[in-house]
This record gives sequence, structure tokens and C-alpha cells, in this order.
Amino acid sequence: MRSPKKKFAAAVALSSVALLAMTACGSDSGSSSESEGASFPINEGKLTICSDIPYEPFEFVKDGKNVGFDMDVAAEIAKDAKLELNVIDASFDSIESGLFSTQCDIAISSISITDARKEKMDFSTPYMDDDLVLIAKNGSGITDLETAKDKKVGVQQATTGEKYGKEQGLNNIVGYEDAGLQTQALLANQVDAVLGNQSVLGYAVKDKPDYKAVANFKTGEQLGVAVPKDKADTLELVNGTLKRLTDAGTMEELTVKWFGEK
Repeated sequence: MRSPKKKFAAAVALSSVALLAMTACGSDSGSSSESEGASFPINEGKLTICSDIPYEPFEFVKDGKNVGFDMDVAAEIAKDAKLELNVIDASFDSIESGLFSTQCDIAISSISITDARKEKMDFSTPYMDDDLVLIAKNGSGITDLETAKDKKVGVQQATTGEKYGKEQGLNNIVGYEDAGLQTQALLANQVDAVLGNQSVLGYAVKDKPDYKAVANFKTGEQLGVAVPKDKADTLELVNGTLKRLTDAGTMEELTVKWFGEK
């Protein structure tokens, strides 16, 4: 779990990388129309991915290793690219803004495909449907959004859950940097409910009988792998891997492995 200090350091490092990239573009030593082949991969011999960790069961650390549904998919993409997988823990804000492209080849972090995000990055074909859910403690009196309006509702910052909550008129939204902090806030009674994607929040409370999903919201959300703009070859690589995994039944196997259901 990242501390604010680590977040600050990561932001400084990201800004430095972006500044170097801008300086390089203004230099006479390179062409402004550099081909993708010259910029992929960003780090030689490695497929570098950005992911906001932790976000169980998509990406989290276990026994010192990055694991989860997205990590397994990323490993398959690296395998098809014949590259070593290199994971950078990045804030979701940096991913959503498109800044991930300054230090990563792709971003995979349970990213919902939206029109606003498409303006800043390209997306693979969807690899999962993932609507929203409101989860509360038994006996809280919260049964839907109406009864949650004046309650403290935890969301993850810069996500579709936060956006949806604001659109629906929730008056006391509390934002958290990652899903781990969001879930901990609910379990510690710091918020009355949490709003977010079914996959992650459902997984977080599946073995906790004192908590339950009180309402589900069909938003039509689909998850995709983010690719920097104008990287057609990279996008083709990612889509090729997703198709292979789907056709072979591997995607279904990974779903059962990490979510326990088809």
C-alpha cells in the first residue's frame, strides 16, 4: 500500500520523465515523427506496464510478488511480445490522465473504458464487464442510493464509482487513493458504505458476513488495457493476446481462479 510520501516521490519521478521527454522532442538529435519501432519497448528487453497496486483481486502484492487477474493477463502479453514483464506501481490519477505513457508501454489496472479516457489513450477490446455496487454493513439502514445520500460513502478517487456517486447526488463522498484504503475504511467504520466496481468490492467482502451488497447498478462498464495514442502495433499485440486467451478458454480459467465464479 503506497504512503503519501511514496505517492509524492512517484509524482516527482513521473514529472521528471515527462520533462525529459519534452526536452528530447525539442532537440535536433531526433525526428519528431519517430516510428513506434524506435520507442517500443520503452525499456529494452522489457514490457513495462503501469498498474495501481493494490486493487484486489486484479493487482496486489503477495509474498513480495505482484499477483492478480491483471498481472496474469499482463504476463501473457509480455510472453507474446517475447519480453520480460516489468511492473511500475503508478497512481490511478496518472493512468487516467494518460501520463503513464511517459514511463510505461501499456497500463492495465481494472480501467473502465470511457469516452473521456479515450481522448487521452487508446483501449484494447474489452476483457471484462464490471458494473457498480453499493456495499454496507448489516443493520446500517442503507438499502439504496437514496438512503445513502447523507451517509459517508467511500469511493476510490478518479474512478467511475466516484463520478457515478456525484451524479446520483451523494452528499458526503469520501475519496481514497486506492481500493485497499477504501475497503479498510468500511471495515473500520470510518465510512457507512462503499461504492465501486462489483469485481473488486465483492471480492473484498465475500468472506465477511457482516457486510453485503445492498444495490447493484447496471452501468455497462467494460474494462480494457490502455495503450498510448498512436501505438497501433502495441494495440495489435495486446488485442492479439486477449483474443488468444479468450479463444483458448484461458480468460474464463483466470476469472474462476481470481473471482471464484464464471
